[in-house]
Amino acid sequence: MTESPDGSANVPSRDRRRFPGISSRSYEHPADRSALVALRKLSGFDTVFKTLSGLLPERSLRLLFLSDSVRVSDQQFAHLNDMLRDACYILDLEKVPPMYVNQDPQPNAMCIGLDEPIIVVTTGLVELLDEEEMRAVIGHEVGHALSGHAVYRTILLFLTNLAMKVAWIPLGNVAIMAIVTALREWFRKSELSADRAGLLVGQDLQASMRGLMKLAGGNHLHEMNVDAFLKQADEYESGGDLRDSVLKILNLLPRSHPFTTVRAAELKKWAASRDYQRIMDGHYPRRDEDKDTSVSDSFRDSAAHYADSMRNSKDPLMGLVRDIAGGAGDLGGKLRDTVFRGGGRPEGPDGANGSGGAGA
Repeated sequence: MTESPDGSANVPSRDRRRFPGISSRSYEHPADRSALVALRKLSGFDTVFKTLSGLLPERSLRLLFLSDSVRVSDQQFAHLNDMLRDACYILDLEKVPPMYVNQDPQPNAMCIGLDEPIIVVTTGLVELLDEEEMRAVIGHEVGHALSGHAVYRTILLFLTNLAMKVAWIPLGNVAIMAIVTALREWFRKSELSADRAGLLVGQDLQASMRGLMKLAGGNHLHEMNVDAFLKQADEYESGGDLRDSVLKILNLLPRSHPFTTVRAAELKKWAASRDYQRIMDGHYPRRDEDKDTSVSDSFRDSAAHYADSMRNSKDPLMGLVRDIAGGAGDLGGKLRDTVFRGGGRPEGPDGANGSGGAGA
């Protein structure tokens, strides 16, 4: 245990469970897990990416962070170094990845690299979060490293930059952006996986929630409330009509991360699940079993997850899809009612549609 200059402990006094040999499959989101299992099973996958690594600016990135950022160590940002080693110990990651602090007021963190992952956190993030919130973030990034996400994150960064450079070539840009869009969809799910890893490391749901709230609203916790924040996620999912559903999709497409309120709601739901409790009780998949993982089982789990999400979704578009799948009789009426709900034709005194109202 290390101490700060004032003598206070930098690590929690409470006991936290360690997970020897834990497989990343234990905390990965079903959509993230099925994609990764399929990629790892592809014949020649490693060879392809080793070849591709020669085209990616990984060495340049490493030199850039080494020359223009601060490498975390016992001599520099020692409290972050303690949390990094602690996170690797909790998740049983054998090799501690190098971590850098980069001067940037925007709160952010990432795990990148093809051969070996490196973790980068910005000064904006270090200054925003307290010790326990930061512990969850570092656990989040170590979760990325354990899952092998750094490889795909690096490719996503490379292709995004490439798309900007070839934007003047219409067909070339369209082809690259199709891949980027698919990778972003996967990466958004990988962020939900890493949030779970951060909770396994910190084992403090409230700290994880505070961190997400600060990412959304800044360092004003006295002005924020967890229950009200989570209520926003419910309102976001269930509110509006079909037009809002389409706008949600369009707003999400360019993002690499899910919306913050959605991440908070997803993490709280997982923390209350039987899967999380089983891990905390010591029952989880081991890394030495990964080679025996079935691709079809992973896809089945992913399909079951999406089916369950569709059944329980409060989004108007998902409701319409359920009606269509269930053979709803009056689809035209349902579509009209869904589109105009809350913003369509004005009602007369008896609740009927008025004849002189403006269209939505």
